[in-house]
Amino acid sequence: MPAELSRPRARTKAGRRWATALIGLCALSLFPSPFSLSPSPLSLAARQATAAPRYDLLLRGGHVVDARNKISAVRDVAISEGKIAAVARKLNPADALKTVDVSGLYVTPGLVDIHTHTYTGTGERGSYAGDNSVYPDGFTFRVGVTTVADAGCAGWRNFEDFKQRVIDRSKTRILAFLNIVGNGMRGSKFEQDLADMDAKPTADMASRFPGLIIGIKTAHYGGPEWAPVERAVEAGTLANVPVMVDFGTSHPERPVADLVTKKLRPGDIYTHVYSGLRGELDPSGHVNPGLLEGRKRGVIFDVGHGGGSFLWRIAVPAIKEGFLPDSISTDLHIGSMNAGMKDMLNVMDKFLAMGLSFDDVIARSTWNPAREIKQDGLGHLSVGAAADVAVLRLERGRFGLVDMNGARMDSTQRLMCELTVRDGKVVYDLNGISRPDWRTLPANYGRTGDARWDALNPAPIRR
Repeated sequence: MPAELSRPRARTKAGRRWATALIGLCALSLFPSPFSLSPSPLSLAARQATAAPRYDLLLRGGHVVDARNKISAVRDVAISEGKIAAVARKLNPADALKTVDVSGLYVTPGLVDIHTHTYTGTGERGSYAGDNSVYPDGFTFRVGVTTVADAGCAGWRNFEDFKQRVIDRSKTRILAFLNIVGNGMRGSKFEQDLADMDAKPTADMASRFPGLIIGIKTAHYGGPEWAPVERAVEAGTLANVPVMVDFGTSHPERPVADLVTKKLRPGDIYTHVYSGLRGELDPSGHVNPGLLEGRKRGVIFDVGHGGGSFLWRIAVPAIKEGFLPDSISTDLHIGSMNAGMKDMLNVMDKFLAMGLSFDDVIARSTWNPAREIKQDGLGHLSVGAAADVAVLRLERGRFGLVDMNGARMDSTQRLMCELTVRDGKVVYDLNGISRPDWRTLPANYGRTGDARWDALNPAPIRR
């Protein structure tokens, strides 16, 4: 071996000890001991990753009701990065950045309201593409609703205006049924115009926005023709989406039984099922046999309460005969928001008062409507699903519930929303259950939340 590459020999005991120590120090620098006082950057990063919380938000001790996953039991629900991370009997609070005690409350998927009117801000009077509609954010999170479907306010001619004006600016998730009328729901002048009901451009617009336009709507038609329904079904077939029908004025030439047994396809939706305006009950006071046959064919029946589409004298006998709604919805607009229909929870209360179980009502307000509009990622708490959650309280007392004509039914229970989570972040908190007591904070306290779980009061991120 060349002399310059050979290891120099230690000529004394001290020299040998020095050489041994030097070799040991080199080895430690290359292969740090787990007992080292100064860990390498690699081990420090691993330690920090281990210390980071697994979950952004943990809802602990609530009674979870999830129809898709057949859960009705006390469970903890963990959320991470906007998704459901775990649902289990016990999860460790030490694994969560934020833990909220929801014991004694119900934890459900975010409610899905598939009949609302939200195309507003245009300034058009007397129009559901204008003043008759409402911005949803003031009506949704406070009652646990995280997703709405607009029921046909826009047609293919004005949908893009609706999208940029309202949908893209809303915190509530807004999906849409596209009206078969090209001009949308702008009043009788437009909605009675058969010449503006064209299946091809309607289907083309629906196909341009898959997952956002989730169906076709026909509504309010006053003539005897089947054309609005037939063209809506044609558009729905071309775009592979369901049709929702508000059957307008009743006509003997187009009875509701023929609509649901001959004209609609399985999966199409008949809304306003308890209105009594179109023969939903037969003259003897029983459910129209056509509706029973339509259900066997797979037609969906939706509540669509609204300001003029729900009567106790129709709903109560229908429910007693076992004709329950497939989905519960509000038909929210300026004419319903302060009338018999107050909000989504108020409509759900009515079905509790008529004898449906809590779990049945939740299923018809979450997973059922999500399936009806082919949004299988919504309405449940499966791991990996969008973390939309409602935390509800079932209150006991003396309450009154009112139908479209001002008739009251007494009730002993009602639902209140305590907390709403949208995409993993708290967006509504009625009683501050996610908040610290102010007396525990510094005298000059600022914002108390963290942006990883809080959309209301997140502290500024300091880098």
